[in-house]
Amino acid sequence: MKLFTKLTLFITLSKMAVALLFVLLLPVLVEDIAHQYNDYYLREQKKKVLQVIQQNGIDAYLQGEDTYGSYTMLKEEYISLEPAGKTILPDTIATLQRVVEGDTLSYRVLSHILQANHRAFLLEVGRKTTTINQYNRPLQRMALYVLGGLIIITILIDLVFTRLLLKPLGGIIQTRLLHRRFPFKAQAPPVKTSTADFQYLDNSLVELMNKINEAFEKEREFTSNASHELMTPISILQSKMENLLVERESDEALLHTIQGMMKTLKRLKKIVHSLLLISRIENDQFPKNEAFSPCLLVTEVMEELVHRLEEKNLRFSMHLSSQTVLHHLNHDLIFQLVYNLLQNAIKYNRENGSITVTEEIHPDHYLLIISDTGIGISSPEVDTIFHRFRKVQRDTTEGYGLGLAIAHTIAQYHHIQISVDTAVGQGSTFTLRFPL
Repeated sequence: MKLFTKLTLFITLSKMAVALLFVLLLPVLVEDIAHQYNDYYLREQKKKVLQVIQQNGIDAYLQGEDTYGSYTMLKEEYISLEPAGKTILPDTIATLQRVVEGDTLSYRVLSHILQANHRAFLLEVGRKTTTINQYNRPLQRMALYVLGGLIIITILIDLVFTRLLLKPLGGIIQTRLLHRRFPFKAQAPPVKTSTADFQYLDNSLVELMNKINEAFEKEREFTSNASHELMTPISILQSKMENLLVERESDEALLHTIQGMMKTLKRLKKIVHSLLLISRIENDQFPKNEAFSPCLLVTEVMEELVHRLEEKNLRFSMHLSSQTVLHHLNHDLIFQLVYNLLQNAIKYNRENGSITVTEEIHPDHYLLIISDTGIGISSPEVDTIFHRFRKVQRDTTEGYGLGLAIAHTIAQYHHIQISVDTAVGQGSTFTLRFPL
């Protein structure tokens, strides 16, 4: 899962969790806010009553009576004054029941003791509890609408900001990792970003690529130089031994020794030629501008290997379309690639076995499949068969461990994916995936 997707999920889920928690707490919060506002309202009403008493005296309410009581038309609020004891108590606010005109109603009541005309009076300011809670649901609905809108806005802002923040990281992945092929010939420009972490990552990747490229260039240079330098003494030795072989005076023991040395020299020469070919491929010394038919190519390869089939009485079958044409390849290198695979299919096959070459055509790639009924390769060795100088245990004949290494190098040079499906005693299937 991509980092942006994870951040998007985290942002969305965290906002939803906050919204869910808010929805669960909203009724309690709204009710608490309503009661706090009601208590504030009762205190304000008390202040107004005390101001009237201070200005006009308590008789403005009592008017010669011992008590005073006043209710609104719908009995939603009331104010009462009545004599109290001499003890002065602090204001109290509580939910109490009062009987008004025969109806028992529940009120939120503020009680206050005041002194007037040398007497203590109990002032009560009340408000019906149903009046307090009548706006709870509209308030909750409005709060939910506001919360939903804010969550959507914040999610959009977070996603836009996250996308802008991670854009340099996407640029680093695209330019440094996805769209780069080894060896790295040209460096892409630095990714523009003000984030120090991304700058450090970009610079570190560039430095790492430069080091890899430098080490690879040194290896290619060594392989090329060593191959060229080895060819000179090998050619000289080969010429001298050939001259010795044609001299009639040489005795039979000497000739036998020289023939053994010639065999070793030829083997060394073949190894050097293989290393030189790998070096030339890695140094991009072969053009890739040819187009040809895989059917014709396999036919050309088998014309050189047909005599090998007869040695083991092998059957060869090919099911390739002559209409298929592959482009942007080097004919000689692909010939060598297919030649090495078919030669191995013959070399490690069983008596009276078979070799089959088939194809699969897809919209974006072409598969060339080479199957044999040979002795197969063990699982531990499959991962190393394309390494140089790695001979598998099945190789009981003369070999140098470079055939499949050359095939793999040619495949990499053409961006061809080469894979193998094999098991001991069940044969091998090599698949070449050509990009179209």
